[in-house]
This record gives sequence, structure tokens and C-alpha cells, in this order.
Amino acid sequence: MDEINNETPVIFFGGEPQGARQKLGVVVGGSLSEGVLVKLDRDTLIEGLSVGSYVTIDGQTNRKFFGLITDIALDATDQKIQKTPPTDEFIAQVYRGTAVYGTLAVKPMLVMEAGAERKPIKTVPAHFTQAYRSTPEEVQAIFAEPDSKTYEIGSALDNDKLNIRLNLERFVERSSAVFGRSGTGKTFLTLPLLASVIHQQLASVLIFDMHNDYGYTLKGDKNRKLKGLKQLNAIASRITIVTLDEASSRLRNSRPEFALKIGYDQIEVEDIEMLRDVLSLSDVQVNALFLLKRKFPKDWIRQLLNDEVDPGVQELFDSGKIVEGTYGAMQRKLTRLLKFDFLQDRVADDFVTRIIGHLERGESVVVEFGRYGSDLPAYVFVANFLTRRIHRRYVEMKETAEGSGGAEPQKLVIAIEEAHKFLEPGIAELTIFGTIARELRKYNVTLLIVDQRPSQIDAEVMSQIGTRITCALSDEKDISAVFTGVSGVQELRSVLAALDSKQQALIMGHAVPMPVVVKTAEYGEAMYARYAIGDDAEKRQNLLHGKKSAPDDLI
Repeated sequence: MDEINNETPVIFFGGEPQGARQKLGVVVGGSLSEGVLVKLDRDTLIEGLSVGSYVTIDGQTNRKFFGLITDIALDATDQKIQKTPPTDEFIAQVYRGTAVYGTLAVKPMLVMEAGAERKPIKTVPAHFTQAYRSTPEEVQAIFAEPDSKTYEIGSALDNDKLNIRLNLERFVERSSAVFGRSGTGKTFLTLPLLASVIHQQLASVLIFDMHNDYGYTLKGDKNRKLKGLKQLNAIASRITIVTLDEASSRLRNSRPEFALKIGYDQIEVEDIEMLRDVLSLSDVQVNALFLLKRKFPKDWIRQLLNDEVDPGVQELFDSGKIVEGTYGAMQRKLTRLLKFDFLQDRVADDFVTRIIGHLERGESVVVEFGRYGSDLPAYVFVANFLTRRIHRRYVEMKETAEGSGGAEPQKLVIAIEEAHKFLEPGIAELTIFGTIARELRKYNVTLLIVDQRPSQIDAEVMSQIGTRITCALSDEKDISAVFTGVSGVQELRSVLAALDSKQQALIMGHAVPMPVVVKTAEYGEAMYARYAIGDDAEKRQNLLHGKKSAPDDLI
């Protein structure tokens, strides 16, 4: 079970933080497992509070507890008041804050003592200790200060001027995920996050671009065209676009470097085995494919596509190793996949080696699927085909480095959409993506899972995800699944359920010191400025803060 990260030391802010502190109330109950209950003061405006906001509780021994509001409720000293509320406004005013009052459920996440680093919660504040709305200075002391290894993902939910940053070095150390139902803006969140990883040269990135959103352009609201990774000036030279569909790329003017082609003789049965659910292949049929591969090591695909039965195939029929009906069923199921244009009888170039070469040089690759993005068998096949070979190469390089003391391979983040198709229970342990998720950073390869159905991802894989960025989800099963394998944060379910449908996310795990709800940054002109080329930093900063436009060469 993952604990909330607490390793990075921070400076303790002794005494009163800068700026006035807003007192909320006092602690009146609670527990370590469920969080504490804060009774609001009479003067505290309950309507000005929201779940996901920060609270600081002053302990009795020169320590401060930091937590999130997970619930807001109304209560009364006498329950009869709920049945016979006052009708006179003066009596109602007298009751407020005395006979009736508001309460906050606060989940403490971190504790800091004078002169000490932040620590995980192992106790609770005492009765009647004071609770305050956390000041910007307190929040900034918890989260990473701006430097070259962080990413400003958005602002605090209740303070647009308070920027929240991810520790990118920790983000790429382990597999991570961006969850959210369709339409919540996962792509607009993921693209600039990956751009920062590339810009700060923390890892190479391989993106399986199912919907053609990451390479050259993507569609925003009202069909507005936005810039993809290849148009962000500071990283454009380190981005290579590869396409499966040249016609689609020409229409979209995405300017790929080359078209990916796969020869029949390059395909292994394990590449097809991943499709057993997508193509409804039975275990008997998969075993028959292995028999066929052993009989025809280089030509087994061509045998399947051949209308004439080869004598060698007939031998398999006659010996009873393959039933003729099973063979015919395999042919029918696989013919649709094997007739895709990017699959060819022979290819002159080893395109997989070319892609691996880009990654080894510290460059990043976007694989565009064009019209094949809507064809699930094509997407699953290509993603599995490439990743199996890339992982094999990284294992080889890592082991060589350990044996000879040479350089280790460049860190690699593989971004995969519709990840549950590869990581479902019963399938994850058989796929290369499940292997990568379980191995963590052992071979310098990690996953970035982008998905709208976390409940369909294997629980063991979920428990290995280091950082989880979750936008709004509708299904209760998906909400529950987000917290799989993370201890001490189940109370945040209500926070996740209350997120707006766009531009809000709950972040927890390895890259942040404590869970945080953010209003994510809008993807557009201001975001482009982060990846501008040039020395005119002032103009770029003006654009970031909306003061004036920057020249075209800066965006």
C-alpha cells in the first residue's frame, strides 16, 4: 500500500504566516482513520467553504496539521430544531452559531514541527485546537517551489493565484495515470504535462496517439485548432511523428517523418495473442497459431492468408494437431486484421529499430493512428507490437549496462490511451503493459495510463501506479477504483465526486507531498509561452499572466 509521499524537506514557517489567518473553528472530535471534525465559529461563512480546500490546525506542541476538507455538514445541539425550525428571522439569527452550526470533516495529511521536515500523520490534534483556512504561504511551504524540475499543473481550488506544482522527477520515476470520464479534458491536461517532461529532458516519451491529438494539432472547444507537441517551439526538434495512415496525415497536415509499416515476417504469435478478447480467439485457436508458427517460422501469416492449403498445413490436419475447422475460424478472424494497409508482405526498412533509435537518443515519438484509431484491433495490435520490442531492447540495454558498467538507457515514458484494454483483470499479467506496470522503474520504462474506466484495470496494476491525476468520474465503481492500493485517502471519495466536469482534478501520490485538488491550467496561448524559444523572458511572462500578446516567434 502506498503512503502519501513525505520525503522532501520543507522550511517550517514559525510564528504567524504572512497575511491574516482566517479562523474557521475548533476541533471537537474525529479519529486518525476517518479524519477530524471541526465545529465552525459563528462568524464563519459556511457557504464560502468547499470540499478540497486546505485547512491548517495548530497543534498543542508547536506542530501544525495540514489537511483537506472532505465534507461539510449542518448540525444542531437539539435535533428538535430540525423538525420545528424558527419562523422569526431574529430567532434564526440567534440560533445560528449557537443552537445550530456548521461542521467540517477534515482529513489531515501531513504534520510539521518547528525546524523539522513534513511527516506522515500518526496522531490527531487535541480537542478544541484551532483550525484555520491555510494561507498561500503555508500551501507554498508544502508544495514544490518553482524550479527546472517541476510542472505548474494549475491553481488551488479556492485561490487562482496559488500555483500547484508537480515534482516531475518523481512523476517519471514510477508509472502514473490520468483518469476522467469522456469530455473532462484529459488530453488538455496530459499533453502539456508530457511537454514539460520532454522540455526538461527527464525522459523520452512514446505516445500511442489513438485520436490524433498529440502530434501536430488537436481540436479544442468550438472546433478551435490548438498546437500539438510538434508546434511547441522549444521541444519541436525532439519530437518525431510517425503515422500508420499517410492519407489521414496529409489531410491533417501533421507532417510525419515516416509511415510505419510492419512485415508479416516480423509478427510473432504473442503479438496476436494480445487480441484474443478483441478478436474472440479461443485458447485452442491461440495454441494452433503457435503450432503453425513452429511449422512455418517466417511464413505462418502468409499460410493463414493463402486460400490454397499448403501440404505442410495438411500434415497438421492429418496428424490431428490442428482441426481443420479451427484453422478456418482462425483465418476468418485474423483476415480483417492482417489486411490493414500498414501490414505488408515485405518491408524494406526496420521501422521499429528507427523508432527505438529516436528514443535512445532522448527524442520522443508520437505514433498517429489516423483512421485506424477507431479500429480497436489495429490500435491494440500496434501498441502491443511496438511496446514488446521496445521493452525487450530496454531490458537488454539495462542488463548490458549493469554487466559492463556502461551507460543506462534513457528513461522512457509510454503514454497509452484506452489502457484498460491492455490491463484488464486476467489479461494484465499476460501483457507487456502489465509487466511494465509491475516492474516499475527496473528497466527505466514506465507507463502513463490515460483512461476513463479505472474500474476495469487490474487491481495489482492500480496498486503500482505512483501518481494519479483524476478528473471527474460518474461511475461509483470508477471512483472507488481510483483509490485502490493507496492508504489513508478513502475519505477523499466525496472530494472526487464533487469535481466539476472540466478543468478540475484530484492529484495524489508520488509526485505531490499530499493530495490536492486543482483547477487545471487552460491549454492555449498562455501554455504555448512555456515552451517558447528566445531570450525575451519578460514577454513570455507577460503572456503567461495575460498582460499582452507576445510576438509570433515566441508562441
